[in-house]
Amino acid sequence: MKITSVLLGVCCVIFMSCGEEKNNTVETETKDATEQSARISAKTIENIEYNDYALSPEGENAVVTWEKHQELATQISYLKRGDFSFFNGDKEQLKKFIEEFKSQLPEGLKTNPVVSRNAIVETTLLKLNENLTLDNIERTAQLVSIKEMFVAFSNLNYQINKKLERDMYDKIQPE
Repeated sequence: MKITSVLLGVCCVIFMSCGEEKNNTVETETKDATEQSARISAKTIENIEYNDYALSPEGENAVVTWEKHQELATQISYLKRGDFSFFNGDKEQLKKFIEEFKSQLPEGLKTNPVVSRNAIVETTLLKLNENLTLDNIERTAQLVSIKEMFVAFSNLNYQINKKLERDMYDKIQPE
């Protein structure tokens, strides 16, 4: 009788320890899947929906001397392909870029709407940098920051187009 109860006890211990190994593998697989889904790919960025305004030909001519606008446009095109190197780099370099971005604004575009859109681009650049460099920021928050960056730059282009269009209509004299 004692041998049967000891054997039954040993079998229970072995059975219970086997169950723990299964749980560990499931947890490991779940963590691996979570880490892979936490990565932001170009395809994920491609699926972000927003209104993308391009510069008109007049707008292109107006910003041709604004080197930092051209550089930011290039970096945003890289961001759309999943390259975060500019946006998650050194914060001091990003601040230097922002200062040059603001100071190089062409005189013809220095209106309140364009200057305010510049400030929004500055804010979203810094926010995106923080969200991409900190480890404890969730993937959804990073995606929202990326979308905000796209929207801010697009709206800056829209304001430049609008300003140039208004200037063109102001030049038209009634007969």
